[in-house]
Amino acid sequence: MEFKTLRNIENSFRQIRLYAIIFSSVCLCITGYAIWESYRFAREQREKVYVLDQGKSLMVALSQDAAVNRPVEAREHVRRFHELFFTLAPDKAAIESNMRRAFNLADKSAFNYYKDLAEKGYYSRIISGNVQQRTEVDSVQCDFDHYPYTVRTYARQYIIRSSNVTRRSLVTSCLLVNSVRSDENPQGFTMEQFRVVENKDVEVLER
Repeated sequence: MEFKTLRNIENSFRQIRLYAIIFSSVCLCITGYAIWESYRFAREQREKVYVLDQGKSLMVALSQDAAVNRPVEAREHVRRFHELFFTLAPDKAAIESNMRRAFNLADKSAFNYYKDLAEKGYYSRIISGNVQQRTEVDSVQCDFDHYPYTVRTYARQYIIRSSNVTRRSLVTSCLLVNSVRSDENPQGFTMEQFRVVENKDVEVLER
């Protein structure tokens, strides 16, 4: 009888120990899940930015990793440079203004190309001939697997004269490096080793 009682006590201790282990495991799982959810909630809250709308109401804006938008910003940077650099009007002040803005987006290689054209009288002929030059960028191909990024741009130029319109094929290449953001360079890139790969007439349309 005493032996049976001892065995019952031993079984009870085993059951209590098992229940304690199970209870402790459940508590640890619940605690771990609660901590994980707390960190996740805190991280989501940090991604929210509250903006005061003219002192009247709060608006919620979501923050995002800046690296996610870099490819889009890179293409826009290159596109903007080509629009400024290759779109010309028969006005010296307008040309110089566009060039100054374009030079903020590139290194000295762009200035050297501009200087070469100026010495050949290209811009003088644009002004004296009352010629409009419009540029449309078709595509910007960037290799983001290697730094500095290799970029090739495909665009169309329209040389608009009083008698005809000449369409030209424009292909350029450059290297794109990270730079400091500013009002003149909002995307924070600089184009290096800029060069024109192709710039030839495709067709001439009489007006």
